[in-house]
Amino acid sequence: MNILETLLLLIVSLLCIASIDCYFIHIDAKGEECFFDKVKTGTKMGLTFEVAEGGFLDIDVKITGPDGKVIYTGERESNGKYTFAAHIDGTYVYCFSNVMSTVTPKIVMFSMDVDEKKISSGEDTGEQHKKLEDMVNQLSSSLVGVKHEQEYMEIRDRIHRSINENTNSRVVLWSFFEALVLVTMTVGQVYYLKRFFEVRRVV
Repeated sequence: MNILETLLLLIVSLLCIASIDCYFIHIDAKGEECFFDKVKTGTKMGLTFEVAEGGFLDIDVKITGPDGKVIYTGERESNGKYTFAAHIDGTYVYCFSNVMSTVTPKIVMFSMDVDEKKISSGEDTGEQHKKLEDMVNQLSSSLVGVKHEQEYMEIRDRIHRSINENTNSRVVLWSFFEALVLVTMTVGQVYYLKRFFEVRRVV
């Protein structure tokens, strides 16, 4: 019963410690949205994002540390994943910029995983507890990865469905245009041939 209690305690503590926030945001043309996370040194952070709608599905991304140091920057990216550890205590800023777009707003889905795992004190920590803790950590990471993959597959499905619908409507319009051109050419040829074989009588 002791192992079961330990397992439940580890799972509950991991669920409380690891915070995963997933958001959909609307960024206007020439606009920028920034978000903040206050963490301690050594905290593992992971930013995952994907542009769901708008223009060429691209966005500028920048992550800045509390000291003003740029940790990551990317231009015109459709999706991405970046993991880093906090180098100092303070507030970390991650911004999504749509400054390059003059007209089109963008919808971006992103999540910031903040994993503040506390190191155990080592009192009564046996080999089995260590292995159990490692297994729970791996399971937690795998579940987070599966959750993110499901969200991204949903977004990609929406994007591809939109592309397919646009392509389908263009094909239909092009077919109507071709039919109209074909009918016009047929009528023109019939009229021309009729005039060509017409016998003109001079009175």
